[in-house]
Amino acid sequence: MLAAVAGAHGVSGEIKVKLFTDDLARFAAVDIGGTPHRLTGVRPGGKTAVVRVAGVSTRDAAEALRGLTLTVDRAALPPLEPGEYYHADLIGLPAATDGGEPLGHVVAVDNFGAGDVIEIERPTGKRFMVPMMPDAVPEWSAERLVVAAPFAAD
Repeated sequence: MLAAVAGAHGVSGEIKVKLFTDDLARFAAVDIGGTPHRLTGVRPGGKTAVVRVAGVSTRDAAEALRGLTLTVDRAALPPLEPGEYYHADLIGLPAATDGGEPLGHVVAVDNFGAGDVIEIERPTGKRFMVPMMPDAVPEWSAERLVVAAPFAAD
């Protein structure tokens, strides 16, 4: 997911989106709610952007997109550098302590301004959060996420 539509912006069909990527403008085409669309303009503004979409020319048409997500195929994403990850790659991963004790699975990745925070749900349904930093998450792969024992305490 690259962004989520927050609603219409103005009266000429522009949409305001919450960004989950650092450069939405690099993508000329996206799916919005599963339907292909061409982006004709992106004005970034920090964690949001104002976007013009081909074929969306009225406020009502833009408002109809509220709540939908902008996505692209995985192949369209830039390659990752060592130590980087896509949030979608972490969600659903089983989590275990560095001693091998199962903890549950990753259900969300949030960022409240100071860095990513991983939310893990235990088999009991109880959830806890861990900062995505080397002291707390010493390793992760496509198969699992490892949480340092002090960060996995109840």
